Amino acid sequence: MRQKSKQQPYAADIKLHGNHQISIFIPMSKQKDRNNRLILVNRQTQEEINLPLNRKDVNRVTWLLYGVLDYSVWSKKLFNGKYWDLYLQNSEGTRRVSGTNNSFEYVRINQDGSTFHPYVTEKGNVSFKHSEVDLFAGINDVNLNDDGVITIKGQVEKIDLNRVKESYMIISDSSNTENRIPIQITENTGENFNIFQTQIQLDEAYTVLVPNALKFTLGLEYTEEEAVVVRESPRLKYHGPGTFEKTQIIYDGKTQIKFTIKPTKKKRYLSVKILEDNPLKETAEKLELKVIKIRRGKKALKLYKKIFRIASLLPRKNNLVVFESFHGKQYSDSPRAIYEYMKKNEPGYHLVWSADRRFYNELKEKELPVVRRFSIKWLLVMTRAKYWVTNTRLPNWMPKPKGTEYLQTWHGTPLKRLATDMNEVHMPGTNTFKYKSNFIKETGKWDYLVAPNQYSSEIFERAFLFNGKMIESGYPRNDYLNQQDNQETIDGLKESLNIPTDKKVILYAPTWRDNQFYQKGKYKFDLSLDLEQMREELGDDHVVILRMHYLIAENFDLGPFEGFAYDLSKHEDIRDLYLISDVLITDYSSVFFDYANLRRPIIFYVYDLDEYRDSLRGFYLDLETEAPGPLTKTTDEVINSINAFENSNYLLGKEFEKFYDRFCSWEDGESSKRVVEEVFKK
Repeated sequence: MRQKSKQQPYAADIKLHGNHQISIFIPMSKQKDRNNRLILVNRQTQEEINLPLNRKDVNRVTWLLYGVLDYSVWSKKLFNGKYWDLYLQNSEGTRRVSGTNNSFEYVRINQDGSTFHPYVTEKGNVSFKHSEVDLFAGINDVNLNDDGVITIKGQVEKIDLNRVKESYMIISDSSNTENRIPIQITENTGENFNIFQTQIQLDEAYTVLVPNALKFTLGLEYTEEEAVVVRESPRLKYHGPGTFEKTQIIYDGKTQIKFTIKPTKKKRYLSVKILEDNPLKETAEKLELKVIKIRRGKKALKLYKKIFRIASLLPRKNNLVVFESFHGKQYSDSPRAIYEYMKKNEPGYHLVWSADRRFYNELKEKELPVVRRFSIKWLLVMTRAKYWVTNTRLPNWMPKPKGTEYLQTWHGTPLKRLATDMNEVHMPGTNTFKYKSNFIKETGKWDYLVAPNQYSSEIFERAFLFNGKMIESGYPRNDYLNQQDNQETIDGLKESLNIPTDKKVILYAPTWRDNQFYQKGKYKFDLSLDLEQMREELGDDHVVILRMHYLIAENFDLGPFEGFAYDLSKHEDIRDLYLISDVLITDYSSVFFDYANLRRPIIFYVYDLDEYRDSLRGFYLDLETEAPGPLTKTTDEVINSINAFENSNYLLGKEFEKFYDRFCSWEDGESSKRVVEEVFKK
């Protein structure tokens, strides 16, 4: 057992050498014992790593002790613990090592999808940890002038500025609205970090919602091996001296709004609180914010999970069915089709929709029986329900109660490799091993899985390691395409969406790129299709609809293309967009399998085919030989393909018919009925 001295800890500075080595420097009096040992201790297991120490002569009274931690040598041992604490041992005892400053927190080693880096504990000591931080940045100085302009200065980890395409501050408010402000980054020679600075106009950085609060993160886009890499920091902390509080009152045309800028007490995150300048309201709103903070805190979440497990022991309600689509964000897809079929044909069941709190009102306005996801009521509904119906994974912490039957519809015929078939995972917040382990844990809960065709059935069983009942029915969501493909429905949908009824519709529905993201669950997408050129050549008798994948965070500015291009990414269900479209343009999204049910032209815009196929996911199909439409890599080629289809009167050819027979033959408008009979009427 180590005896820890109660004397003051030694102070260290830390630097990165190369890609895998961290150097630790500790000044030491020459009068002190020269027999020193540097020790890293696993906080969980107490396992130790001893690092050799060298010394350098600084002056007549001081040595500089320095040791090197080589991650490539110790990686196997280091990866067995998340936290490692740093000690210095000599004849005076064993003492923790403190940090001379916060700058060494910008040192990082990337290894196997994880980051290993030093940090300063709340007591000021040096520790190391593995985490999933993608970009290190912090704030050192904040100023506010009389015009309501905040000047923020800080540090961001060292990166080659010649490769940076874009750098920005991301400001998010309580309504989850994001605003991006450009930042200026300057080189800081000889340090682990660069310097950044930006200015923000307070009254332009939030929505009209009050009370409100602003949070800050940093984002970078830069080139790496001919690819664009997007990295985002965690929420920014204030590393400056002491603490501060700055206030500004701004009249917004209706009321006096009070802005309060200060670091949070515990974590020291930079925060801007926005309240009406009314003492009584301000007090009430502060209390409300405290209640929300407690409700969303770690302790509340831990208690919630415990209550969920206890409530799971209650008996099932045999007629209770819970539906969820895309994590509670939509009323769409196969869960919607099954719900609508059951509502019409199975009146004996109690049907409930699970809704993300941000989309709760949208689903409620559709007069659906809705419960807010992760509320107390939701907990009681989920734990008592006999049936769960969803098209994506549920949180891994959720146990499936005994007696509950879990129907997983999934959300597409797979083109890209799935789950255990993936060689590498490039998504944020995970690594290959962790991603596959979590996926298998989830699929082990599924009792039923819907397959749209034989091809999918075989892949699902293998890639998901699925051992439940495969329902080979076709996708319920495509019943709508078979039942509603008529001019009256199409014209009605166009009118409701303000799409001209006298023009042909081009639907552009690409997927997301695993390695281009802002943060976990929010993916970036660059619109490579030249809308200006398309408008010039096709605008007289065509319009374009953009439909981005639900994981993509972009909001495109289509102001210059008003009347020609429409962003309908947030439309509740893509099935309506399929029906009104004359041509589909996609890339590696599974939408083309569904759209083929309509027997209309499909064009593949695959400008990054080689990288996507060989580096990111890999395909089950050879697109170049099996795609049911032409492969294009430029806007010119896309336009030529559209014209070619029109000139041939939309003739699809034998290859398309072969594709249709393989992937769409099960889907005859009665898939929902087959699923319901298998699960609910067996």
